[in-house]
Amino acid sequence: MSKTLPVSAIENGTVIDHIRSGQAPRIMHLLNVLQSKNKVTVGLNLPSKLIGLKDLLKIENRVLTNDEANEIVIFAPEATINIIKNFEVIQKITTHLPQTIPHVFLCPNPVCITHKESMESFFHIEDQGKQIKLICHYCEKEFNRDQVKVNL
Repeated sequence: MSKTLPVSAIENGTVIDHIRSGQAPRIMHLLNVLQSKNKVTVGLNLPSKLIGLKDLLKIENRVLTNDEANEIVIFAPEATINIIKNFEVIQKITTHLPQTIPHVFLCPNPVCITHKESMESFFHIEDQGKQIKLICHYCEKEFNRDQVKVNL
């Protein structure tokens, strides 16, 4: 008989479930939750029937915008995003991989103009099946999602 400890429910906020294992820290940086005062519950390497191992984020008193939810898809294509109010799911956010993403990531190319000039990064996104590629608008270099850093 195995014992499990339940993850406590949140009264109000957002639950992001079915995050690919190891991607929750990147999503936390993307959503800038480390600098907020919101209570955050993080589950890493939890068992999942859908994807094997998963991460989980519960962010109290914060409702994600559709744009924020769509940015998460880059790191967690299978993620389910639920908005919670009074301990009940009131909305399930349907996500779509955006075609472009401005100002969120830093270009890994050290000679890209975004490192020398005062300009926001801008990436085009290509879904190549199991791979998502980000292409810098300025230097036109292609990167996988693990190569880009979140712009804080």
